[in-house]
Amino acid sequence: MSTCASTQHSIQKFVLCTPLRNSNLILILSLVLCVASHAAVKPPADSTRGVVSGFVEDAVTKEPLIGATISVKAIKAGAYTNKSGYFSISNIPAGQQIIVVSYVGYVRKEVPVTVPKGGSAKLRIGLLSDTARGREVTVTAERDEDKRQISISRVNIPIEQLSQLRIGGEADVFRALQMLPGVLTSSQISSGLFIRGGSPDQNLVLLDGMTVYNPTHLFGFISAFNNDAIKDVDLIKGGFPAEFGGRMSAVLNITQKDGNRDHIEGLVGLGLISSRASLQGPIGNGSFFLGGRRTYLDLVLGVIPEDPEAPLPTFGFYDLNAKITQNLGEDDKVSLSGFLTRDQLGFSQTGLDFGVRIGNRATSLRWSHIYDPTVFSVVTLSASRYDNGFDGRNAGIAFEVANNIIDYTAKVELEWFTAENLTLKGGYEGSLFNFNYVQLFEQSAQNNTVIRDTTALRLTDNTQSLFAQANWNVTESLSLQGGLRGNYWTSSEQFLLDPRLAARLQLSEDVAVKAAWGIYHQYLRLASAPDFSFFDTWLPSDRSVPPGRADHYVLSVESSPLEGYDFNVDVYYKNLENINELRQGNRGRQVAVSDVFYVGRGYTYGAEVFLQKRAGRLTGWIGYALGYVFSQFDSVNLGRWFRPKFDRRHDLKITAMYQLSETWEFGASFMFQSGQSYTGATSALGGRMPGWDGGIVMVNPSQRWGLRLPNSHQLNVNVNYNTTLYGLPFRLFLDVYNVYSRRDIWFRLFQTEDGIPTVSDVRLLPILPSISAELRF
Repeated sequence: MSTCASTQHSIQKFVLCTPLRNSNLILILSLVLCVASHAAVKPPADSTRGVVSGFVEDAVTKEPLIGATISVKAIKAGAYTNKSGYFSISNIPAGQQIIVVSYVGYVRKEVPVTVPKGGSAKLRIGLLSDTARGREVTVTAERDEDKRQISISRVNIPIEQLSQLRIGGEADVFRALQMLPGVLTSSQISSGLFIRGGSPDQNLVLLDGMTVYNPTHLFGFISAFNNDAIKDVDLIKGGFPAEFGGRMSAVLNITQKDGNRDHIEGLVGLGLISSRASLQGPIGNGSFFLGGRRTYLDLVLGVIPEDPEAPLPTFGFYDLNAKITQNLGEDDKVSLSGFLTRDQLGFSQTGLDFGVRIGNRATSLRWSHIYDPTVFSVVTLSASRYDNGFDGRNAGIAFEVANNIIDYTAKVELEWFTAENLTLKGGYEGSLFNFNYVQLFEQSAQNNTVIRDTTALRLTDNTQSLFAQANWNVTESLSLQGGLRGNYWTSSEQFLLDPRLAARLQLSEDVAVKAAWGIYHQYLRLASAPDFSFFDTWLPSDRSVPPGRADHYVLSVESSPLEGYDFNVDVYYKNLENINELRQGNRGRQVAVSDVFYVGRGYTYGAEVFLQKRAGRLTGWIGYALGYVFSQFDSVNLGRWFRPKFDRRHDLKITAMYQLSETWEFGASFMFQSGQSYTGATSALGGRMPGWDGGIVMVNPSQRWGLRLPNSHQLNVNVNYNTTLYGLPFRLFLDVYNVYSRRDIWFRLFQTEDGIPTVSDVRLLPILPSISAELRF
């Protein structure tokens, strides 16, 4: 029996014994992997051909450039640099060749190289930054190389463009991503990402390979990522490949800067919300980067005279980013990254005293190694801790609630550039989780006694995953990607397979059709109130609840109708199983995850249109999304289907950035969305005791999230002025949030204090102008 036939037989036997649907698709996937593995067998060395590999970096800072395009001028062959800036192109005719390299915002470069017969040539190519920000020179071979990249539902926006979108003087990654179609928020002051019907806990957020569990400040108003520390932002909205797992919706993969390897440089910024500073430069055989941000709201409130009748809350946050990178040789590179955030809120008045604290601590150690010009590996060891707590005293009752999740992860990735038309990738990922939850209530009683009620929950669990995927360029017009991820959860003792398939068909020079299908399982669950996200509790899927599951179906048409323009249309459908809804008001002793959540099902579907202008003085995009989300839980809404709170049917985003000159830059963003859902009221029931002036009024809710608030829309503008101060680059930023001061409704309440129920709306921020400054040295 042949290898492929034997493998197909083994997988078919396994599928018949495994409770997975879509087994026919899994068998198709096994055939694709078999054909790819057969093609991966290296033929005898061709003495007339060779390999060109190497790194692409900034010519001055030596910062690796991610996603740069490399092509061989004489033939239709090329590659993109990976997250380490590395590329490899095989099967190039020996002799003198011209390598063409391009990257957004950099000057196109042609590099002559001599390809040895049966050997390899290593390059380290430096590109010079283009003085016209964001201007891209189109490379002739770039579209040929695009045919190799499936990249469905993937958005990679240059950090320079993300920096133009500011609020309160802060450039914010999450705020910029919210201006993409299909990426929604629960409100205008939330930085949580609801992507294609998925909630924020269904998104995998990675920073240099370490998982970040709550990447926000100001209880969701801005993200915890300092824009100065970020080099690359890669968002995959659906159909992501097998190298990513553990989440059901999307992947946000952020890479921090390595630092300037040429000279010391720094930055100091002053804004309305916070101030920031960063320093980077060469050290040893590499570089370092150190950046920090801190609000001064607590310092300002500290000098304001306190009014005992109307006390002000105290609030503060800070974050730190650090990274050091060293080359251990020509083929080895090691980097150590760190990330630290902390938020604190306090309030004290007569009879009430409370405090809230939230924090992230994460670190990762990465080692990249080149075994030979066609084999590249990355080993990542990471640790991440998210904790929050709430404590205080009210009417003689002391209370404290604290929880945290600690995540230790090891991931090994091996990438094999097998041939000019085939790349294989595989690896292992294992995580050890510690969950801790403590709840304490204490009250003084008679005879100086104290009544205490304590709940402590400590869980330890681990997950193990193996993954493999193949990118196969079948013809010049057809590319396929097949992948398989196996996951084992110790606490639930379940082993599940996540198959993934994707394809790209180039219909013409400017039009391509892409499709993707995949199964995605999620082990972790988030317990969070629907209106407030400052106290989140992560829990595992134990034996009382099955892991969450999503089936993705994506179809995309991508085109380049004009030079420098991209026009994409995406259609998607997701089937959701074992999703959760928080059991509110459940005050019994909770001993299993099923005591915390209702478990149900759902589905979401929609379409997205995205037009982007990438070149010239005027850049930006227009995006529109039409989306439907539905959920069903046996014990919620009488078991009937309902739309979640974050369902927003229509979503229009317009973003524009214009560079008038080297001195002046202008930007604007506009957003229109359907109003968020809320639960109305059908009637009220009141009760009153004889001789009691007060009473109790209960509001009977209508269908869950069955009504909508008014539509939401907002315009933001910004002006940037570039000049010098004492000979150093200096920038002034003026941005106006909510230009025409439309105060959208955050949530709607039904007040019952006066005996007759009344409707009360809590509204969001009015117009908010701000000015900030930035000095580089």
